[in-house]
Formats: sequence, C-alpha cells, structure tokens
Amino acid sequence: MMDLDPKQYEQVNLRDDDVRNIVWSYLVHNCFKETAKAFLASAGMKNPTEPTLDMDTRKLILQYVQEGKALNAIELTEKLAPKLLESNMDLHFDLLTLHFIDLIRARKCGEALEFGQKKLIGFGKVQKYVVKLEDVMALMAYEDPEKSPMFHLLSSEYRQSVAEGLNQAILEHANMPANSELERLAQQATVVRQYLHEFDKDAHSPFSVKTFVNQ
Repeated sequence: MMDLDPKQYEQVNLRDDDVRNIVWSYLVHNCFKETAKAFLASAGMKNPTEPTLDMDTRKLILQYVQEGKALNAIELTEKLAPKLLESNMDLHFDLLTLHFIDLIRARKCGEALEFGQKKLIGFGKVQKYVVKLEDVMALMAYEDPEKSPMFHLLSSEYRQSVAEGLNQAILEHANMPANSELERLAQQATVVRQYLHEFDKDAHSPFSVKTFVNQ
C-alpha cells in the first residue's frame, strides 16, 4: 500500500485477513495477552509465527512505570533487554527522573535529594538534559508540586508517555516494530489525507482521527 499513488489510496480495500492481523498486532503491542488469545480463537486464526516478546514481562514493566515503581521497571527491563538502558540514555534518564518525582510526590525530599545526587547529577554534564533536570529538581521547592509550573511532570499522561517510549524501545531492541500496524496505518492515513486535502481541498477535508476511527 505504501507504493501507491496517494490519489488511489481511498480505492484500496483491506482484506479480512489484513484487518485481523492489524487487530492482533495492536493487542500484542499493548500486551493484552488474554484478549489476544481470545481474539485468535474467535477469529479462527492460526497462531501467528511472528514473535510476541514475552507479553507478561513487558506488561509488568509498563505497570511498574504507571504505578510509581520506576526502579522495578528498570531492573526488569535490564533482564528482558540487556544493555538497552545503557545505550539509550534518554530513556534511562526519563525512568530515573520518574522515581525522583515519585519521591517528591511522597514528600520524601531527603531521600529524593540523596537519589538525585547519586543517580541524576551526572546527567547535568550533558547539555540536553540540563533544563529537564532543573525542572525536576525545582519540584522540591514547592509545598504542593502539583500546583507548580512543572505540574505536567506529575501527570498520568507524562507517565504514560514514558511507559510507551519504554515499550517501543524494548520492541526495537528485539528487532520488532516499535509501533503496531494500527498505529502505522493511522500515521499513513494522516499523511495521505493531508496530501489529498492539499491536492484538492474541495473534495477532501483535513484528516480527523475521530472521523478515521468511526469510518
């Protein structure tokens, strides 16, 4: 489908097998193991030959991130994907700062300061981490960090973004796609629809995720 002229894109019909594979890919990517097994059975699909990379372990790692147990997530990630965090400093930094933020949230400022000095201070030598490091350290100055200018660092959305980045990195480390087929299809549809809108604005409205999902 990627090789088609964008103007022919809307004429392409997905086969039932394609749709089932897209759904399966999404469930595996997001570690919905039991749902994936039930889907295979109900759809009458054979067990796919592509690897699924231990969904149970990946799911537990992502739960650790979302539940404020970043150090547990780091430990389990190092077992599942050795040297991943060693080679991906951005991700390692995000996980360590999550733990620091959780200590601040729990009002354990002394413990947070000690952790920061041991695990985070070295990142201050790398320019791209300086601003964020200053932001997370500044949380200590506020009696209610959630009302600080850096409140977004304590949000569930931020935590979810770190979890998703970790999931993608683990999959890439195992030479698997970082995004599910559904996500890649949505990204492709976005680009194509925007192209078509620029090509003929009267015939094609701008891309809308809501419209895409409801089609």
